[in-house]
Amino acid sequence: MIKIPRGTQDILPSESPKWQYIENQLKTLMERYNYQEIRTPIFESTDLFARGVGDSTDVVQKEMYTFKDKGDRSLTLRPEGTAAVVRSYIENKMQGLPNQPVKLYYNGPMFRYERKQKGRYRQFNQFGVEAIGTEDPSIDAEILAMVMHIYESFGLKKLKLVINSVGDLDSRKDYQEALRNHFKPVIHTYCADCQNRIDTNPMRILDCKIDRDKPEMKTAPAITDYLNDYSKSYFEAVKAHLDRLGINYVVDPTLVRGLDYYTHTAFELMMDNDEYDGAITTLCGGGRYNGLLELLDGPKQTGIGFALSIERLLLALEEEGIELPVENPIDLFVATMGETADNYAVKLLNDLRHQGVKVDKDYLSRKLKGQMKQADRLNAKYTIVLGDQELEQNQVEVKNMQSGETSSVTLDAIASYILEEMK
Repeated sequence: MIKIPRGTQDILPSESPKWQYIENQLKTLMERYNYQEIRTPIFESTDLFARGVGDSTDVVQKEMYTFKDKGDRSLTLRPEGTAAVVRSYIENKMQGLPNQPVKLYYNGPMFRYERKQKGRYRQFNQFGVEAIGTEDPSIDAEILAMVMHIYESFGLKKLKLVINSVGDLDSRKDYQEALRNHFKPVIHTYCADCQNRIDTNPMRILDCKIDRDKPEMKTAPAITDYLNDYSKSYFEAVKAHLDRLGINYVVDPTLVRGLDYYTHTAFELMMDNDEYDGAITTLCGGGRYNGLLELLDGPKQTGIGFALSIERLLLALEEEGIELPVENPIDLFVATMGETADNYAVKLLNDLRHQGVKVDKDYLSRKLKGQMKQADRLNAKYTIVLGDQELEQNQVEVKNMQSGETSSVTLDAIASYILEEMK
């Protein structure tokens, strides 16, 4: 038997209403913040991610699904959304649009070859936001406020916003050198990845999951001690906006995020409860990327964004015992008795659907008792029983399944009756 690939999942009809609810809620919130949807290809040139995400990252070195097409071009299933959105921004010359900054959101599958664990898949669904075209602390605060708004809108309360500044490129040069000097005496005791990164990007050492408990990790220099005046003032301005908005946050000088393109503001949103499963402690993350567009041969523009996993959001809701309001009842179930009534019901259902009624019938020739059980399973709000007598009299009894009350309605008035009652 052919089985689903490891690290993927089927979202079954019993679960898909939750996904639809979340996606609709996210879309509604994006409209409030004036962000517009962008859809990019599922695969892109491998060079886009090698340059945009960073050669020294785990994503590029270990996790990408890369293949050659028939034209011998190297393509990669997108492992994240920002690089693709920035590529589209550059290619479509969005810096010339009259409305600036360009505020975008995306939602779709991403692919990383990772070890499967709770809340982590090789194909996962990511929702993300990018605001490109301004370096203004207020847009950073807007993004952080949006992150909190999203999770709170689903009823989550035990949240912790962790922020840091990773400085501008000048600040990072001094910091990278300080990290090299700190780790070099002991780097031979660290994993192979850390040993490789000591020269290419020592900030990635701070992200290492293998060596994270080693004493040098705890005593490593903090990037906040190496920020230049501009980086310090920018970070202070972001924090001041958050204070005005009444958004609680924690500054963590060790937070550097896992991708190379971040500058200035970096952040993660976490579950603030020690009892939560460690796999979903971090719900989402993001930051500012001031050099990414130029790195991809684009204009000298800056951006900020974040991404969240819908799978992890669902897990967090489950952990908190939050039920989404996703009941999906049908408006009407038509039970039939006899072949003539069943044939009539085929056209009746079609007419009702065209008039806006969500309606269904039996397709397995069940007896009336079995049909009514099916109506219950479908959470039908109303039912009718259609037989020879009802057809002859052009009249049916419409039963309210919650109250048990019935009303006599002509067949051609069923749609208007149901729709009026639904109001």
